[in-house]
Amino acid sequence: MTQTRPLGSLASALPFWLSLGFVPILAAGTVWGGWWLILPVLYSAGLFSLLDWFTGLNEDNPQTDAPLGQLFWYRLITLIWFPVQFGLIYGALWWVTHRGTLTGPEMLILFYGLGIATGAVGIVYAHELMHQKTASERWLGDLLMASTLYSHFRSEHLRVHHLWVATPRDAVTARYNEGFWRFFWRVLRDCPRSAWRAEAAMLARAGKSPWAAANPFWRYAALQAAFLLLAFVVGGWLGLGLFVWQALIAVLHLELTNYIEHYGLTRRHLGEGRYEHVLPRHSWNAAHRASNWLLINLQRHSDHHYKPDRRFPLLQTYTTEQAPQLPLGYPTLLAVAAIPPLWRRLMNPRVRAWRRQFYPDVTDWSAYKAGTNPMPRSAR
Repeated sequence: MTQTRPLGSLASALPFWLSLGFVPILAAGTVWGGWWLILPVLYSAGLFSLLDWFTGLNEDNPQTDAPLGQLFWYRLITLIWFPVQFGLIYGALWWVTHRGTLTGPEMLILFYGLGIATGAVGIVYAHELMHQKTASERWLGDLLMASTLYSHFRSEHLRVHHLWVATPRDAVTARYNEGFWRFFWRVLRDCPRSAWRAEAAMLARAGKSPWAAANPFWRYAALQAAFLLLAFVVGGWLGLGLFVWQALIAVLHLELTNYIEHYGLTRRHLGEGRYEHVLPRHSWNAAHRASNWLLINLQRHSDHHYKPDRRFPLLQTYTTEQAPQLPLGYPTLLAVAAIPPLWRRLMNPRVRAWRRQFYPDVTDWSAYKAGTNPMPRSAR
């Protein structure tokens, strides 16, 4: 499987710019309301599910040693998205509270659609940016996460999830048979304190207090407070409420995605709190072409966990012999995951097949399913 088009060409990168389609449809919904308000859902879930059907799978793998200069057109969309998102949020807040004629239900639907954009695009781009080494990219990631009031995600994702995915220490590895809504409330409850604990442990290793200025939680709090204050200045109490509503919808979409990415998958416990290394088999892979355009290859998640520092244009896809495969792209599966009986019917047989394929010698899965295996011995 090889890349056939030149990686550095604009034509090769342009499909990953389809996220900008949210801009005109959200602007139309803000100004005109009515049926225009359903366009964000039709665009994200409807159009890209349909495009997945017609465009099929992309099983080409680019060369992983491509120089950074060849990735300019790919990186650019992630670098410009924060000002785009900022304009969408606060432009909509100002319009509906000063000039608009939308009813209360219409405003809720509009900011639901905005939450789809800030979650399915903004948080996905933030995820890409927070994995990079440059300070400017990490700051853009922090700004995007703060605009959805979920800044602790950076600490939880980098300090916990990537280290302890598919073990009991990782709250966002969904357990077998665990319905999404139970998972969602568990993650909302556990992840902020888990992230704090991880940062405190890192500071302790450097001989610092968790209350030291180096703790990123102070930056997270300041940025989130600034976004909330600006929402109030622009739109008053109504604007503040709508801002929080879009943030909740963004987080909902993030956690639906987290739920899908690792559902039911576990790393082998080797005894005494030791676990096998992370492998492609510990994340669900999806090679669906169109939804990977929208989500900048996030669905090549097996490779992301295997090589977390690999930029999105270079992520590899895997065969069924190497990693478990999702039957559909994320835009479709988000709706399925929100209905636990339907999700279990679709995915539980695949989890059982994964166990038979990769761990045929394991006969008792009860501790894995319940998340009661020992904590990793070096986890904090």
